[in-house]
Amino acid sequence: MNSKRKHLNIQSQGTGKKKEKREEEVGISDVINEEVVKNRVRETWRRKERYSHAGIEVDANPFPHCIIKDFIQSQSFLEGLQKELLDLNFHQKSNDLYKFKQSADLKKRKDSHISALRKVLFEQFRSWLSEIMQVELENTVDISCAKYEYTDVLLCHDDELEGRRVAFILYLVPPWDRSDGGTLDLYSTDEHCQPQQIVKSLLPSLNTLVFFEVSPVSFHQVSEVTSEGKRRLSVSGWFHGRSLERPPRYMEPAQPRTPHIPRDESLLYEWVNPQYMDLAYQAQVQEEFEESSEILLKDFLKADKFDMVCEALRKSDIVWKRRGPPNKRCYECAEEAALPECVSQCWELLASEAMFLLLSNFTGLKLHYLASGDDDEEDDDDDDDKEEKEEKTDETVAGSSDAAGNSIAGLEEKEAPGKTMGEWSAPVCRGELRRWRRGDYTIVHDTDVGNAEFALDLLLFLGCEDWQTEYGGFTSYIANGEDEELLTIYPENNSLALVYRDRETLKFVKHINHQSLERLRQNPDRQGFYDFSFVYYE
Repeated sequence: MNSKRKHLNIQSQGTGKKKEKREEEVGISDVINEEVVKNRVRETWRRKERYSHAGIEVDANPFPHCIIKDFIQSQSFLEGLQKELLDLNFHQKSNDLYKFKQSADLKKRKDSHISALRKVLFEQFRSWLSEIMQVELENTVDISCAKYEYTDVLLCHDDELEGRRVAFILYLVPPWDRSDGGTLDLYSTDEHCQPQQIVKSLLPSLNTLVFFEVSPVSFHQVSEVTSEGKRRLSVSGWFHGRSLERPPRYMEPAQPRTPHIPRDESLLYEWVNPQYMDLAYQAQVQEEFEESSEILLKDFLKADKFDMVCEALRKSDIVWKRRGPPNKRCYECAEEAALPECVSQCWELLASEAMFLLLSNFTGLKLHYLASGDDDEEDDDDDDDKEEKEEKTDETVAGSSDAAGNSIAGLEEKEAPGKTMGEWSAPVCRGELRRWRRGDYTIVHDTDVGNAEFALDLLLFLGCEDWQTEYGGFTSYIANGEDEELLTIYPENNSLALVYRDRETLKFVKHINHQSLERLRQNPDRQGFYDFSFVYYE
């Protein structure tokens, strides 16, 4: 998990003045203490090789991990442990990275089976781990209980946090099949220590303990639980020790930004709902936007244009490319060069010079030199007569304008005051056409340089009919370092969402879960939904 992400564990709940329960005795697998096995495991771990014997398996692919079956010797102890764990209070955990239920920290629980398990892990097993790995492990151990049910998931992360050295999971599940989901998936990594693809999936199994070394390449996930009738219960945590050295965090190349495409207002009149071309209505939109820094404009495109683009998206042979890495994002985007003509025209609309000016009118931002801005207002205070003169010139040269003086017409005739077009530092944008289906998501991460500046986000949704909130796929905005949502945008057909965010506001698209397949079963043509995602910079 990213080192800047909040710790998943929460403070333990007190047990009041209840009488302490008698601690149970628990024995763990004799196999791991056999001298021959212990030596082989230690040597295999050191050499990063593979070894399997009598219920214990060590493997270094894709990163060092070990599986121990029949970890607890007593079946009756397991049953008692399961009962105590299920009696705990669980807290719903949900954000960009995960959705599941978690108990409070178990370090101070007095329950007989829980305290016995904790003791054997903290003492006997920790000592064995130290010997195997040839590393000193501290007394500090994190331990809690997790409960995954239908559609719960923990997406790709590396578990790295200062002091964590070994992660462990003890499964307490009913008979489990791969069709139930909930596998522990291990990822390969590239030369930048970024996850690539799943190369190994471990199926949860009752009384099996898995541990692995926390490192810059220990990327893993808990795949979505797809069974409505089963509960994936586990005890998990971390043994602490000196962290492995981490290379500098890889910074992805920034996506290219481009100035507007020189297209005049005729493109707007061809594509945009006439309601939004009305200057008085634009002023009303701007007033609403300036109050909350966000707005949703419904039925933005003309109905015939919208239907034409949706039809092309469903039936055309568009080249879709999956975007990763999976610790940051997982969705498909279209290759711009091979889009059908009408889809390409819609892209051109959103990147056009006319659109930049229309967005300026909607938001009050200076996305075009014709748009008024703070500097203009200061100049206006100094010379009101000059403003009146320039407004009259605008009306004469560029056509009618709104109350802010922002003209939609005559874009090619007018230059910035005192500058030629070549000298003007034009606002820029970047855009994608994305396809969202089951399993897709984005995750907040601290290496996204695009989040470190003020920007206007635009989302235009297509193919969202019958999309339900519980499927996921909505866009959430949060404050940096917080999980509480500031704003949520749900997919809605032909709606244009505009959000102005600052440097401390982050966004993610919530994981699309198994429930979304119900929509597909009802209508095979509805393979998820689409959106144009553009970001504009002043």
